[in-house]
Amino acid sequence: MANFLATDRTSLAYHALGDGPPLVCLPGGPMRASAYLGDLGGLSAHRRLIRLDLRGTGDSAVPEDTATYRCDRQVDDIEALRVHLGLERIDLLAHCAGANLAVAYASRYPERVGRLVLVTPSPIGVGISVGVEDRLEVARARDGETWFGEAFAALEEIAAGRAEGGHWEAIAPFFHGRWDSAAQELHAADSAQKNQEAAGAFGAGGAFDPDGSRAALARFGAPVLVLAGEVDLNSPPRAMAEYAELFPDARLVVQGGASHHPWMDDAGRFTATVAEFLA
Repeated sequence: MANFLATDRTSLAYHALGDGPPLVCLPGGPMRASAYLGDLGGLSAHRRLIRLDLRGTGDSAVPEDTATYRCDRQVDDIEALRVHLGLERIDLLAHCAGANLAVAYASRYPERVGRLVLVTPSPIGVGISVGVEDRLEVARARDGETWFGEAFAALEEIAAGRAEGGHWEAIAPFFHGRWDSAAQELHAADSAQKNQEAAGAFGAGGAFDPDGSRAALARFGAPVLVLAGEVDLNSPPRAMAEYAELFPDARLVVQGGASHHPWMDDAGRFTATVAEFLA
């Protein structure tokens, strides 16, 4: 672990794993400590992963002003990390909600990004909506799994606006290509690794500028990889195809059999896809 100072003097931490050119990695959650990313299915054999703990998460300090948890206000934390690392440009990988921060950084500092990898990205920051039927259609593809009946019934309740606490827990298997012990451990660690106060502030009013972001991304010249999971109801392939179209030079890859954490579902395939793109 190493530390650096943000512009507001908050001490931020990052964890470096592996060898090769650095790859800055932004976690999702939102506002979950980067530990859950692990070595991204062995990607550390190809690149030196720089896993950032966003302010108030993991080993990073809680800021004096908690309003700085808002997504757009964390953009300069990424720039401070780039300066700290002494890099003219950074290759950037972001998962889920972290993609909102990554594209905000790419919009504000386009000349500082070498290559951009968006893994099952949340599309809220660019104004792409995912309909209820899109999610249900993806979920139906899991029919036949031992847990499907209870999980799908809970999902239908959520979709109908009748969500209760137990329903959210019941749909957890949908976010993993295999609901095995590793997936269950990853899910169980979420509450301990996430800063709930920060998660609430991350998307507060003013956090996102979809129109401005779309205009900036239409001018973004660096290569982009959008990696979707075939059965990811959080970021379905149809929405991810729309996301990729926002960039002049983007490649969409839909990883078969994968859900929201594709490096867990098929590490070899995930690593090969990302490493080839970054090379």
